[in-house]
Amino acid sequence: MRPITAIGFDADDTLWQNEQYYRLTEEHFARLLGEFAEGAHIAERLLEAEKRNLSHYGFGIKGFTLSMIETAIEITNGKVPTRTISEILDIGRDLLRHPVETLPHVEETLETLNGEYLLVLITKGDLFDQERKLAQSGLGDFFDAVEIVSEKTATTYRRIFSKVADGPERAMMVGNSLKSDIVPAIAAGSYGVFVPHALTWILEHVDAPTTAPRFHQIEHLGELPSILQKIMDA
Repeated sequence: MRPITAIGFDADDTLWQNEQYYRLTEEHFARLLGEFAEGAHIAERLLEAEKRNLSHYGFGIKGFTLSMIETAIEITNGKVPTRTISEILDIGRDLLRHPVETLPHVEETLETLNGEYLLVLITKGDLFDQERKLAQSGLGDFFDAVEIVSEKTATTYRRIFSKVADGPERAMMVGNSLKSDIVPAIAAGSYGVFVPHALTWILEHVDAPTTAPRFHQIEHLGELPSILQKIMDA
């Protein structure tokens, strides 16, 4: 029996750029409120709002935009100008319209693996936005299944890989977030392949499970086929 029959892929910052656009938006937001507070303080308060609001709004641009509005109200003690709220809404809409930029080695790797493994896109965030990015990326035809979830836990991976594949033990999860993509997938019994991205949201930072036998790390997706071959040959 093949040790791996299915591969799950994260989307944002694994298949296409994402976090860099959030960073640019945060800089724009800080400039909008520059007369009320220092940039570092604005960034700190925004992060606090995002943490508080994850359980209410989930992950994605819409929740991020609401957190920016909430932060603007707090920092200005309720005196934020209407035009500033309007600009925050505009930059949120700009994020939702931003073109999709796929990362290096993505398309050729998916093309190589397509047909050899069952490929599953497993991403969290806003449903409409993730569907838009997948459609614009042109990568949709490579995937046998698409799962857009509110959170990624060991239970999530057990459910998905049991539903669409041969179970988590014969599956692999590939992504840039140790917290969301790798640690819970390994806890579910799957292989986890960490592909670091230059920018990763601070709330996704955890220690790498380097002692876990099923943990692997690569520099870019182009190295994934060789990792799979090593596992097959072991």
